[in-house]
Amino acid sequence: MSRTKVVPIPVMGRHNINAYLLLGRRPVIVDAGTPGSGRRIAEQVAAHGVDPADVSLIVVTHGHIDHFGSAAELHRLTGAPVAGHVADLGPFRTGRAREPYLPTGRMGRLMARNKKLHMRVEPFEPGVLVTGETDLEDFGVAACIMPTPGHTAGSVSVLTGEGDLVAGDLIANSFFGLVRGRPANPPFHDDPLLNLASLRRMLDLNPTRLHVGHGTPLEPDRVRRWASREHRRLSRLEAAGRRRSKAQGD
Repeated sequence: MSRTKVVPIPVMGRHNINAYLLLGRRPVIVDAGTPGSGRRIAEQVAAHGVDPADVSLIVVTHGHIDHFGSAAELHRLTGAPVAGHVADLGPFRTGRAREPYLPTGRMGRLMARNKKLHMRVEPFEPGVLVTGETDLEDFGVAACIMPTPGHTAGSVSVLTGEGDLVAGDLIANSFFGLVRGRPANPPFHDDPLLNLASLRRMLDLNPTRLHVGHGTPLEPDRVRRWASREHRRLSRLEAAGRRRSKAQGD
């Protein structure tokens, strides 16, 4: 079985928004960035010595437009099918994230006012529908798509055979990736407790590093300590009746 290498592909800034290139027997792209970034991603793939036409699959981690905004464009540029979870089909098919966004803190409250978050992007139809754990060996990488709901209902991560977890927005660096190496919630979660349960389930698999959509890679032990503090914080909110999820907000 060939080793799978994880290569970050910056989409915005150096680390603010990331896609990833998985290199094995064949290349796989994880996440498609913001609208209009497909060609930039394809050019960076080529800069790593990979012909974009050789890409076997594009995995979209969830239905927010900074992760699927260029999925349709990347599909055209590479010819590769797009994989997405069935629970986020609504955003994929309409080109709009399911609203309202539920902020996790001050950053989310500020970002929720940004009109770009509420725009419609080019929709797409996943060629590979994810409903559970999905082995990617047939696509040329020693890795598995792992459902990790909570950030959105259809959020997924990708776990390689070497233990690298490409985690989407399961966890982030502080301030939308500006504070490197410091675990934090991304600006929004549909269901913070469900997301935390997904994160802890992935940590139980003993990943070697967590490669995130916003920021630099995170060390698992530091994330475990953060997750314990976050569990206590969410438990206090739950006890006070102040926790809110997407379902509660509908």
